[in-house]
Amino acid sequence: MPDPPDPLSAPEEEAEPGVPPTWRERLELLTDPPSWTPARLAAAAVGLLLAVGLVVLLLRPPAGAAPEVTLPRAGTAADPAPTTTTAPPAVVAHAAGAVQAPGVYHLEPGARAADLVAAAGGAAPDADLQQLNLAAPVTDGERVYVPRVGEVVAPPVAGPAAPGAPGEVGGPINLNTATAEQLEELPGVGPAIAAAIIDERDRRGRFATVEDLLDVRGIGDVRLEQLRDLVTV
Repeated sequence: MPDPPDPLSAPEEEAEPGVPPTWRERLELLTDPPSWTPARLAAAAVGLLLAVGLVVLLLRPPAGAAPEVTLPRAGTAADPAPTTTTAPPAVVAHAAGAVQAPGVYHLEPGARAADLVAAAGGAAPDADLQQLNLAAPVTDGERVYVPRVGEVVAPPVAGPAAPGAPGEVGGPINLNTATAEQLEELPGVGPAIAAAIIDERDRRGRFATVEDLLDVRGIGDVRLEQLRDLVTV
């Protein structure tokens, strides 16, 4: 009499498509894994290489991507804009008359008559500053005359004048070209002394220095000092 079939050794039934494996089938897969044949090993290696290649391809940056470049912001010290600075020229002016040290001085642009007087050592004790506009701007090449107390005619501060022009335009009178009327504009010079100056000029041919006025009749050391800064040759 044949033995009854063992339920544990019953032949495995093929799983129907679409039906999940039973718990018994899963247990058998865990306790009896398939053997690793050379073909299966080769297939697993190929699959692993394909997986690694796919990961590298996904992580690789896109071809032709421009490298990131950081540029300095406009207006920073990394690229300063070129600048050109032109300093205004200095003012050269002549301080004359009742100042401590008459002469030519170099002043800062925008200087005033008061700056020129200060550069010349300040006003002399007998200076009459009430006749002078100390706030007047000094132009390049200008002659600023500080009158003395008691002087009737004094050239104003404004503007340089051509040699030989009368005192009203602010420049010294040229002894070699001035007329008698222009010489009479000088303090202490009347018609007689003006005529004597012209006579002496005609005798000499021309004055070489202002000190040559000492040879003119009626002009001494005191009057020469009054005229020194008001005339030229």
